[in-house]
Amino acid sequence: MSDLSPDKPSHNEDDYFAREEIEAKRKLALQQSQEMAVQQRESLKQLHFMKCPKCGMDLQTLKQGNVELESCFNCHGVWLDAGELEQVIKQHGHEGSGKVMSAVLNLFKRTPSSP
Repeated sequence: MSDLSPDKPSHNEDDYFAREEIEAKRKLALQQSQEMAVQQRESLKQLHFMKCPKCGMDLQTLKQGNVELESCFNCHGVWLDAGELEQVIKQHGHEGSGKVMSAVLNLFKRTPSSP
């Protein structure tokens, strides 16, 4: 009698289905890994978003012309997004960085009514 009876699958079929199952499980694991990475990035963003990188306090957004600066009132740090420094320089002329720095520092000057 032959090993290849209609009731019993061949060895090649077993291998094929085993490989298919392994590939499906590999794809599922890859998908789960990618979803976990997205979730981790999102949780890190929520943890650090609008927090001062120097002291960890909340950052406040201040308008300087058309530019929004992120500022920390605890350590007095100022953070700019990509391209914002160039925009501040354009708004205050090209006479040098002194005017720009003066404009930024003026944001933190205390007025007589300030505590």
